Amino acid sequence: MQNGVPLEDFGGGHPDPNLVYAKDLVNVMFGDHAPDFGAASDGDGDRNMILGHHFFVTPSDSLAVLTANATLVPGYKDGLAGVARSMPTSGAVDRVAAKLGIDCYETPTGWKFFGNLLDANKATLCGEESFGTGSNHVREKDGLWAVLFWLNILAVRGESVEQIVREHWRTYGRNFYSRHDYEEVASEPAQELMATLRSQLATMAGKQYGNYTVASADDFSYTDPVDGSVSQKQGVRIGFEDGSRIVFRLSGTGTKGATLRVYLERYEADASQHDRDTQAALGDLITLADEIAGVQRFTGRDRPTVIT
Repeated sequence: MQNGVPLEDFGGGHPDPNLVYAKDLVNVMFGDHAPDFGAASDGDGDRNMILGHHFFVTPSDSLAVLTANATLVPGYKDGLAGVARSMPTSGAVDRVAAKLGIDCYETPTGWKFFGNLLDANKATLCGEESFGTGSNHVREKDGLWAVLFWLNILAVRGESVEQIVREHWRTYGRNFYSRHDYEEVASEPAQELMATLRSQLATMAGKQYGNYTVASADDFSYTDPVDGSVSQKQGVRIGFEDGSRIVFRLSGTGTKGATLRVYLERYEADASQHDRDTQAALGDLITLADEIAGVQRFTGRDRPTVIT
């Protein structure tokens, strides 16, 4: 157990669990004497990060694995009504939902959108790439529940975290996925970056960037299937003909200043390519994101604050 004593200032640390802010745990799990399983939760217990022996599970993959294995857990033995993910979260769970024949909802970032789906029994499990996972047992993300869910799956399958995830990739393919956060960016240039992107969307389809051709470009809008409410300007999405995509969002959840989040995703069906380093596999998209949005020019940053 690390940082198990409640402190008003989180011991001077950041409250969120990720590869940067939970570095002490990461060092243990990737060290010489790493245990089989490790998990981190945030300050109020609602977010979670799952680690295996020298192995990190992205939140997007975690949601997909939980969905694929849900019936192994007693509370979900009868199956799922549906699943939901936030728009920036990778499409890994979409492939599982399609195979299971259940609905998969793509919502804006924000747990209230999941809450409507959970209450209406349209979705049983839900999750977002920012380390939040939940189900219809409560109208909020639940990191402790997610850890217990994983432990249930490990107990039933008798395999390691890495074995389970790699088998999942072999079945469904791997969504190489990463989020690059530029934290505490000055608000005015961050807003200008997004406004410039939005002004280019109408003319972006068909445009060529190196080996990538833009198939679609929009500012995500969502109509809630439960209450009919419409949420607009939820993030700029740029999709390419090969199925890759880049998403740009400004987040208001940072402790101070604006946080620019850049999401990068590329699908790989070929199992022989699944061992590639994520950042290397996404290298072309990382370069392309800066070319399209001018991240360095607007923010003055030559690298993200946090990469997950």
